Amino acid sequence: MEKRRLGRLGHLSSVLIYGGAALWSVHPDEADRSIALALEAGINHFDTAPSYGDSELHLGRWMSRIRKQVFLATKVDERDRDAARRQIRRSLERLQVESVDLLQLHAVNDRGVLEEVMAPGGALEALIEAREEGLTRGIGITGHGHQAPATHLEALRRFPFDTVLVPLNYRLWQDDAYRMDYERLAAEVLRQDAGLMVIKALAYRPWSAGEEHRYTTWYAPIDEQRAIDDAVAFVLRRPEVTGLATPGDVRLLPLVIAAERRASSVSDAEIHAVLDQLPEYESLFVAL
Repeated sequence: MEKRRLGRLGHLSSVLIYGGAALWSVHPDEADRSIALALEAGINHFDTAPSYGDSELHLGRWMSRIRKQVFLATKVDERDRDAARRQIRRSLERLQVESVDLLQLHAVNDRGVLEEVMAPGGALEALIEAREEGLTRGIGITGHGHQAPATHLEALRRFPFDTVLVPLNYRLWQDDAYRMDYERLAAEVLRQDAGLMVIKALAYRPWSAGEEHRYTTWYAPIDEQRAIDDAVAFVLRRPEVTGLATPGDVRLLPLVIAAERRASSVSDAEIHAVLDQLPEYESLFVAL
C-alpha cells in the first residue's frame, strides 16, 4: 500500500487510515477479522475515538502485539481541560497503551466550538499537557460540516496543530465555496508542514426518512466497487492529502482496499464519468 509522510510528525502513513468507527458495535471476532485484514493489506495508521462505542476496546486487544508497527490516533470530544484530561487517561486504559501517536480535538466543526476548546481552561490545554507528559507525540484537530475547512484554517493560525482531519469527496469539491475554503486550508497545511487527512471520501448522501440503514455509517455510503474506485482515486489525486479514513462499516473495508490498489490506474475522465452520473449524490452537511 502507498505511504505518505504525515507532515512534520514524519510518519510514513498508509494512504488508507483504519477508521475505528467501523468497530462501534461489532462482535469481537468480527472486529479481529477486520483489524487483521487491515494489517495484511498494509494499513499502518489506526484512528479511533472514545465516542466510537467499543472501538478502543477492540483495538486495545491488539496493542500488545502490534503497537510498535502502527501509528495510533484517538480523539478528545470533551471541551474543558479537566474533563479532557480524564478522557485521555480513560482512552489510554481502554487502548492498553502508555501513549498514543496523535491526540485530536474532535468535532471542532465551527468557530464557536473552536473558541470553546482554545479558551483558557479549554480542552487544548489538556492535549498540550499530555504531550509534555509523553502521552502523545502529536496534537491534531478534526471536524465535520461545511464550516470545517475555514474553522481549521483559523485554528492553524492560532496554534501549530500537527494534523488536520477534514471532509473531502467528489461532491463537496463541486461546491465552489467549500472548495475555496478547502484549498486555503490545504495551502496553510503545506506551509506549516502539517499532515492533512480526510474523512467522508465515500459519503454518498444522508439516509432518507424511513430508509433502511443497510450499513452502520450515519450516512448512505457509496457501495458499488466501480464508484468506490473512482471516489478513492479522486481523493488520492490530491497531493496534499496524506490519507483517507476508511468508512464506518467493516463490510466496506475490503472494497476500499481494492480501490486503493487500482487508484493509480483510474483516469480523471473515468472519475468524472462515473461520479457525475451517481443519482442523488449530495453533501451530507446541507441540513447542518
